[in-house]
Amino acid sequence: MKMDRKLRVGVIFGGRSGEHEVSLMSARSVLSAFAAEKYEVIQIGITYAGEWLVSRPGTSPDVLSVLESGPANELVPGVILPDPSLRGLYWLKPGDAGGLLERLGDLDVVFPVLHGSFGEDGTLQGLLEMAGVAYVGAGVLGSSVGMDKALFKDVMVTHHIPVLPYTVVLRSEIEKTPQEVIPQVEKLGGYPLFVKPVNMGSSVGISKCQNRSDLLEGLMEASRFDRRVLVEKGITPREIEVSVLGNDAPVVSVPGEVIPSREFYSYEAKYLDGSSELIIPAHLSSDITEKARELAVRAYRAVDCAGMARVDFLLDRDSGELYLGEINTIPGFTRISMYPKLWEASGLAYPELVDRLIELALERKADNDRTVRKYR
Repeated sequence: MKMDRKLRVGVIFGGRSGEHEVSLMSARSVLSAFAAEKYEVIQIGITYAGEWLVSRPGTSPDVLSVLESGPANELVPGVILPDPSLRGLYWLKPGDAGGLLERLGDLDVVFPVLHGSFGEDGTLQGLLEMAGVAYVGAGVLGSSVGMDKALFKDVMVTHHIPVLPYTVVLRSEIEKTPQEVIPQVEKLGGYPLFVKPVNMGSSVGISKCQNRSDLLEGLMEASRFDRRVLVEKGITPREIEVSVLGNDAPVVSVPGEVIPSREFYSYEAKYLDGSSELIIPAHLSSDITEKARELAVRAYRAVDCAGMARVDFLLDRDSGELYLGEINTIPGFTRISMYPKLWEASGLAYPELVDRLIELALERKADNDRTVRKYR
């Protein structure tokens, strides 16, 4: 990447989400990948409560380390304003009227490392669009549809991309009339059934249910994390994942396979056990490999994704059928996460992957800036 000066990159992490800790893990790896001769990196941390925090001018605390360790007294409130004429990062300087905003400086591009709600679901992307700031990853549409498991499946069905049978129930229905919800859900077929919050990632709130008692417990658990709950027919699967990179002309990595350390790829199996196995490349027939790669690009384009995504599949061990599970528009980004490891196996090292994502963000912003916003 050629440039006359260092690019100022704002890396945002943490967040008001059940995936807060996962975001911090990803951010640690992303921050370490920026070449000092290319980038000036500004850390922006978001607490569980939704507070945006930055380093006070003239100080240099590691915002990420502060968020990881506890009280953030040495940090100050920060904000990106939605007014493009005031583009940049600001901090709240204490004052008599509750504080005064003072500009910290411009941002050339933002790299959101926020998993889950208020980061991966289009809300942050909407703010950045209004602010006129380039950012890594999918736009508002791709982020929101990709995050919403139910709507995403509806779009896949419309595009004739195979998904497992599913239904959606509301938190209010689960709480008020569980005796009606259970038989409705069981129409999907026999157990096991998987229950998931519609808008959540990293397997937070997911349950594998083997009977009615499990199902009621799983519905109650999932409804803690979202007002809409997805129930999906269970199979005996192999878990296959593919990484996608690009804007209008996306490219696809080799596929990988996850061998969970537990009954399924739960939050604990992903982040706590440390013993789930990743097989890269996955041992698949050439037909299944090409089908997974082709379906991944079709899904990516169907939701107008950009920058990056990890597309997850379930390969039925009994029937051999391949089903698209979900798309992750801000996938796990630690150096041992599947998304970067698949690209490493495909010939693109972690630092070069970060460079490419920055390039794609700037490319997408330049393309969007060509759009006419005023008629006559």
